[in-house]
Amino acid sequence: MNATRVEHLDRGGSLERLGGNILRYGLVAVLLLVGALKFTEYETMGIKPLVENSPLTAWAVAAFGLKTLSALIGTIEIVLGLMIAMRSINPKVSAIGSMGAIVMFLITLTFVFTTPGVWQPGYGFPFPSPMPGQFLAKDIILLGAAVWSAGEARRAAAAQARGRNAV
Repeated sequence: MNATRVEHLDRGGSLERLGGNILRYGLVAVLLLVGALKFTEYETMGIKPLVENSPLTAWAVAAFGLKTLSALIGTIEIVLGLMIAMRSINPKVSAIGSMGAIVMFLITLTFVFTTPGVWQPGYGFPFPSPMPGQFLAKDIILLGAAVWSAGEARRAAAAQARGRNAV
């Protein structure tokens, strides 16, 4: 293989590693920021139509109240973000956090089916409204980032365990 071809392949690998870091730590940043916002009044009111109309979360609104539920969701998001961020220190913890984020995003995506106003009036499916439709659509890419992060961190944890067993 000539030097130009090897250099070209290396640039692709560098971009792939960079993209992976952007995916993981972008996911961390979103979870930390959005989790912190769950402690504000405006974000609590913003999730109200989502959680009140979902059979998966409506019971929690009744049990805890909207403000407490919002804080609980925010705490979960922050904890998951911190767990995912631990990839270089403890990839197993990062994988567990990523799997938690997968569950969270799957639950959030069910709101597409239960929240009134997801589809733009006058257009309907497949035209999402700006809020909440387009707001929920971003969770598809966040779900993908969490799935990738879980898989990559699980592989790293397995490699780390093999390395410890070899010593």
